[in-house]
Amino acid sequence: MRVLLQRVSDASVTIGGVEKSRIGAGLLLLLGIEQEDGGEDIEWLVRKLITLRIFEDDDGKMNRSIVDIGGEALVVSQFTLHARVKKGTRPSFERAARPEIAIPLYEKFVSTLATELGKPVPTGEFGAMMEVALTNDGPVTIWIDSRNRE
Repeated sequence: MRVLLQRVSDASVTIGGVEKSRIGAGLLLLLGIEQEDGGEDIEWLVRKLITLRIFEDDDGKMNRSIVDIGGEALVVSQFTLHARVKKGTRPSFERAARPEIAIPLYEKFVSTLATELGKPVPTGEFGAMMEVALTNDGPVTIWIDSRNRE
């Protein structure tokens, strides 16, 4: 399971010209699910995300977590995070989980994160063509892969 997170001052998802979700300060999480991912990946990744100290304290140091600041999270499915571009010029997405595997894991990830944050977590729409807008705060952008835990 891969997440590309961006610390944002705001972010939104629009589908077909209609805004579906919007958050203020917090994290935009682009989530890619791989064929081999499971519940242990969700638990590890959510724990990492809610404890990651990437928000500034009163001294301007990255020393606070999303929980510490009462921040919001917006989750957008992003199978292209598993693109392989080693050969040729067309990306291969063979490692990305098929919808019958990915959708339940995506939903479990969102519900687990919501429980840990103690608030609803807005989302994009799995499989939809989406327009994602954000104001990256910092900028801070971090890649996390549950297969690389060490």
